Amino acid sequence: MAHEVLVPADLTVHEGMVPVRDPTAPEGLAFVHGDAAKPLATPWQVALERALLMDGDRLPVGPVLDPACGSGVQLAALAVALGRPALGVELDPSRAMASALNLAAVAAWYGEEDEAWFRESRVLVGDGTDAAAVLAASGHASVGVLQLDPARPRNSRTHDLSEMAPSPDAVLRAWAPHLAQGPEGPALLLDLSPRLLHEQRLGVEAIVDASLPGSARTWVWGSRGGGRVDRLSLWLGGCATANVARRFLRYPPDGGPPLVLEGGRAVALGDDLPAPARRPPVRGEHVTLLDAALLASGLADTWLRHHLGEEADLHWGEVDGRRPRVHHHAPLTLEGEEGGLVQATGRLVAVVQKAPSESTVDDLVALALEHDVARLTLRCSLPDDLQPRLQGSLDRQLRRRHGRRQAFLCEAGLGPDVHLLCVGPVPRDGADS
Repeated sequence: MAHEVLVPADLTVHEGMVPVRDPTAPEGLAFVHGDAAKPLATPWQVALERALLMDGDRLPVGPVLDPACGSGVQLAALAVALGRPALGVELDPSRAMASALNLAAVAAWYGEEDEAWFRESRVLVGDGTDAAAVLAASGHASVGVLQLDPARPRNSRTHDLSEMAPSPDAVLRAWAPHLAQGPEGPALLLDLSPRLLHEQRLGVEAIVDASLPGSARTWVWGSRGGGRVDRLSLWLGGCATANVARRFLRYPPDGGPPLVLEGGRAVALGDDLPAPARRPPVRGEHVTLLDAALLASGLADTWLRHHLGEEADLHWGEVDGRRPRVHHHAPLTLEGEEGGLVQATGRLVAVVQKAPSESTVDDLVALALEHDVARLTLRCSLPDDLQPRLQGSLDRQLRRRHGRRQAFLCEAGLGPDVHLLCVGPVPRDGADS
């Protein structure tokens, strides 16, 4: 099919598109979006940090291709960070126009309107899986980096590979013969649904092996907080990091550089999720509620042993849901941004045999006072209307006392009534008794 070619350097603002402020972008950088594309756009912070993690020396020569570029935010970040021409393809004409305008906006913000990468950038309206036609229309013989973020159903709890459009299989089969070869082979970044199950991730690897056998690969989980995986991607060949099978990125809310954790085993060797060990809780041991997104990456055990020692005796009480819980003997002490990976941590001082309720809240206050607690946070499953009432009652009653510790209450995994009271150390000069 024939492709309409848009030249970002020759465009002016389109009257039908209004710039929208991206809260993760710097002041003065705003993006436009085509029909229904705004909810699908990659946040600028995520797009740019991804681009900055790429090693240009490992990448083949050639433009950055996105065969389903949408609004083009990720494409623009890769182009400006790598200093390479962008080649975007989009079926929807309004989204293609938005992508071209966003490339122009990024070039203007960086003051690079006269740079070769921008002057040579093109956005095509048409089918991104028709590789021969795209190359003919753009004047390129091959591409250096392929970025793909296929569309997928919104508001679905799970995503199947067959629901992605364009299909990663179709894109790889179409473009594999046209990918330039670098020191580490061709370079690809496949953006996938964060809801893919382990078996589906293995399916993606099978697709890669069919078109690009032997490619190095790094799986990357990205989270902006809240215990949720927001982004899942597979970095291949020159985009992959040598000897790094898994990477976890935690993007801070202030827009600063992400926390990067690396390690783990190749996905083909297992999901690396710990198995829960049902056993009675032991007073005096430490209990930690971890970020569920870190657990989903398969790096939680590696990260914990880095801080607690390779021989640490870890017992996982809960691995599903919003509050993964692990028990260990030594305290977990963290500084700086790594503290954001822990919802709560403390020493187990009491096993509570009654579920939190309006009739038991006074008993919880009395127990908290026994252990010098200034604030007790409920980190357990409660009805939405009950949790704020109980937390408010605890806060009001403990505020009038003179406790010093922070504490939390969580489920024990032994039925709906059994909970654990865990306390932190006395701040500053006090000792944890």
